[in-house]
Amino acid sequence: MVEDIISLAEKNLTAAKKVIQNCGIIKAWQDIGAEINLVGSVRMGLLMTHRDIDFHIYTQNLSIAESFKAVAKIAAHPEIEKITYGNLLNEEDSCLEWHAWYRDNEKNLWQIDMMHIRRGSAYDGFFEKQADRICAVMTPAQKETILRLKYETPAEEKIGGIEYYMAVIRDGIKDWKSFSAWRKANPQTGIISWLP
Repeated sequence: MVEDIISLAEKNLTAAKKVIQNCGIIKAWQDIGAEINLVGSVRMGLLMTHRDIDFHIYTQNLSIAESFKAVAKIAAHPEIEKITYGNLLNEEDSCLEWHAWYRDNEKNLWQIDMMHIRRGSAYDGFFEKQADRICAVMTPAQKETILRLKYETPAEEKIGGIEYYMAVIRDGIKDWKSFSAWRKANPQTGIISWLP
């Protein structure tokens, strides 16, 4: 079972990298002078059943027009089925939020989340640091537990990746029943700035 979970995570990571390469997302943002970084489960090798790819994108000045210009190139890719946009400049994370849905050759639907952030703002580089810290402290057993919990999560449940990482790494959770109880006792709201 452990080998199957690890193997599935590796297969998902390979598929995610192929999606990133195929839709030209990195070049589209670099063409407007942006720095684009992977964050989240793909960066950490913890992608399981929820096919999502998270990017944080930085520019010195945050231009809505330039942001649309980059995303227009991504939208031109034939496998991109839908894109949504949110202006969160007046919110805590002060960014432009993009979500794209990509259908791969095996008919799997991937969600690509792109947060366009002003360089020097409150969360500049934070989630890259968070991911790297998690990878630095996570043991192989904790990684397997996180992947197993993600695998066991019902498809209709929306659980932020950070909840799994806090529960397992910080609080020693080891199974689904304990994780469900942990979530009830530790409701998460807003942006979670935990660092291990």
